[in-house]
Amino acid sequence: MSARPEQLPSAAVTRGFYARRIFPPIMNAFMNTAETRRIRERGCAGLAGEVLELGFGTGHNVPYLPDGVTRLLAVDPMEEGRKLAAERLAATAIDVVFVGLDGQQLALPDDSVDAALSTWTLCSIPDPVAAVREVARVLRPGGTLHFVEHGLSPDLKVQKWQHRLNPIQNRVACGCNIQRDIPAIIEAGGMRLDSMEQYHAKGDPKVLGWTFEGRASLPLDAH
Repeated sequence: MSARPEQLPSAAVTRGFYARRIFPPIMNAFMNTAETRRIRERGCAGLAGEVLELGFGTGHNVPYLPDGVTRLLAVDPMEEGRKLAAERLAATAIDVVFVGLDGQQLALPDDSVDAALSTWTLCSIPDPVAAVREVARVLRPGGTLHFVEHGLSPDLKVQKWQHRLNPIQNRVACGCNIQRDIPAIIEAGGMRLDSMEQYHAKGDPKVLGWTFEGRASLPLDAH
């Protein structure tokens, strides 16, 4: 029996000419709008110290990292994205280190980062709960996950279309899923939602634009 697209291993969505060369510049342009820039600035606010970023992509968050960030530990399977991020990397004084390709298995010690950042990333990780568990593992006590994700709409009619169109989105957008329950994923990964706003991002189709923006931390009894 063949696995569903969501269940494929991370490497499966990074193979092929389209995924390696065609999709990255498309994503680079699509994820750099006035709306996404405003959202990224809010999402990065308050980050400090050593920060883990799940889904570095093409570095769109780099310009919005506060001065208090001393080091960015970047994880992303799309190695072509680093080339597209060259100008952003050259323009920042923050030390950016690429530490892995797979958010489900971080090559970092326990309690080793001060904060984590994930923007439009949990949609494309084959096992997003495993990725959140890894974030919880590497966060130091008091650390916070800053997240902006798109996912399952509360509108039942939109949900119907999200489920219907998800297989197409999954293929076209190299593993992206549009119907994931982001709050449930974060909590299943062992983190506590401290604050969260839900809204439809301006300019996005309803099936793509339902957005979850907020902060999550470790339970009080963690570590």
